[in-house]
Amino acid sequence: MFESLSLLTLQQYWWFIITLLGGLFVFMMFVQGGQTLLNILAKTETEKNVIIASLGRKWELTFTTLVMFGGALFAAFPLLYAVSFGGAYYVWMAILFCFIIQAVSYEYRKKPNNFLGQKTYEAFLYINGSLGIILIGIALATFYTGANFIKNDMNLSSWTNHSYGLEAVLNPFNVLFGFVVFFLARAQAALYFINSINEENIVSRARKQLPIDVSLFVLLFLTVAGMLLFMSGVSYHQESFSIVEYKFLTNLIETPLILALLLVGVLLVLHSFYITLFKQSSNGIWFSGTGTVLTIIALLSLLGYNQTAIYPSLADINCSLNIENSSGSHYTLTAMSYVSLFVPVVLGYIYLVWKSMDKEKLTSQEVEADHHHY
Repeated sequence: MFESLSLLTLQQYWWFIITLLGGLFVFMMFVQGGQTLLNILAKTETEKNVIIASLGRKWELTFTTLVMFGGALFAAFPLLYAVSFGGAYYVWMAILFCFIIQAVSYEYRKKPNNFLGQKTYEAFLYINGSLGIILIGIALATFYTGANFIKNDMNLSSWTNHSYGLEAVLNPFNVLFGFVVFFLARAQAALYFINSINEENIVSRARKQLPIDVSLFVLLFLTVAGMLLFMSGVSYHQESFSIVEYKFLTNLIETPLILALLLVGVLLVLHSFYITLFKQSSNGIWFSGTGTVLTIIALLSLLGYNQTAIYPSLADINCSLNIENSSGSHYTLTAMSYVSLFVPVVLGYIYLVWKSMDKEKLTSQEVEADHHHY
């Protein structure tokens, strides 16, 4: 089946898989967002245990989508993976550290006689949910703004400065993009708590906190969207790259499907906020989750299609990467395409685990009765 497809078709197919997994991962970041709300929504130790237990049921699913995203990127576009993860070394190592301390914190927060103490692990969770998520947003934003790397004819790449990715924090677009992801994660965490926790005080505080995070998210999102539409991008024809003004706006105009996905995604996210804030609904997380996935698919599709560079080089424009020069071989993509047929199985697993865990809304009585809670 896949053998008969052209190399370009396989590259386009795999970029779609990347956008889908990226969208799912951004949605699952509500776990990190919830960690930053712990001391805002919980005023007692019992309430804190309820929130941590609620998030603890989902943090492993976040890791599942992260591993799938990274694995798919490595398998389908190894050069992009190598240049970004190998070149922007300090940024990705900082992100990795933030996720390591998250895993450790859920495991040891309530363990007796842990030498760091409960509050230290809760601080680790806040670092993961704030610094970790903002850095991920900054790293993803460099796919639009570019990075300081060069590569030779043997596809051996190197970074042209000694900050190895940390220079990305000096670009306002990158930083704003990181905060957009951060406040989206916090807003979706509030929606998740409203949907999954049966504790009146926690839900009431979540509803009060939601307008703050929604307002900041919407303001920042509109700012970033405006900057993106007026931003220059890198286009390519065969092996020649050039800077094109309003490249991403042009991509939206020339690919109506991407524009439709973006509009539907944004409207679904806004609808989730509306029904939660003004209709007192508890189902906003589902509209927001679907909308987030569609929006991320659209935003990442602006990079991979319509002859657009997926990782511009700021050092040498002709070293920029696209889906054609950074992908694996036809054989590799074909083999991996058969593996990709199992993606629905993994997504089905996530759905079944989620449904099983959330049959009933979480209560403090249930958490306190479990001597092995997080």
